[in-house]
Amino acid sequence: MILEAASAAAARLFTPEFRSVLYKSLGLTILALIGLWFLITGAFEALALPPLLSFLPDLPDWTSWLGWIAAIFAGIALALGLGLLIAPVTALIAGLFQDDVAEIIEREDYPQDGLGRALPLVTSIIVSLKFLGLVIAGNLLALFLLLIPGVNFIAFFVVNGYLIGREFFEFAAMRYRSEAEAKALRRRHAGTVFIGGLVIAAVLSVPILNLLGPIFAAAMMVHLHKAVSARESASQRSLPG
Repeated sequence: MILEAASAAAARLFTPEFRSVLYKSLGLTILALIGLWFLITGAFEALALPPLLSFLPDLPDWTSWLGWIAAIFAGIALALGLGLLIAPVTALIAGLFQDDVAEIIEREDYPQDGLGRALPLVTSIIVSLKFLGLVIAGNLLALFLLLIPGVNFIAFFVVNGYLIGREFFEFAAMRYRSEAEAKALRRRHAGTVFIGGLVIAAVLSVPILNLLGPIFAAAMMVHLHKAVSARESASQRSLPG
């Protein structure tokens, strides 16, 4: 089920129907990451070591190495910081295009089910902001867990797999169900949704490929919701009486 949903989402990404949404999502993702890069770089430059050392005259020559060491650590921290921010950026951008992605998939791949209803604007904004806050908080937790031996980057996948799987699935489900029903459906299939989130987190961890993360995540969870719903319907039909 999960592999089928991931495969169907990947196959749909470059179809003519998806191109407009893909280009807009890709452009916004690149612009957001560039903006974050300059923001984080500016923060590191403001805290750089050489300006601090300028207030201390007549330092020995070996202090020049401190600048190099600081630059190396700053580069590592910059890369880690940007990597940890990819998930929140994905959460924000995917929220902008979730309904567009879902409508295309529902119309092209599940015409017999009819189109779901787009979330009201206020509800969509609230859900997206709540999701963004959860992902930021989760990634801050993952950042602290990176310091624990034996946990390290596993924390990134577990935290983002859970949060991304949960919220994207519920977002797709709410096109056909109330928020309470969507949450209940996700809880009944928590393991499947979590593994699906791990697949998305793995995509987000691959450079270049992670630029397609917002659209892939939204598309995959639409397919996964359809598969889970079909399984539940089949189970209910098989019950006696």
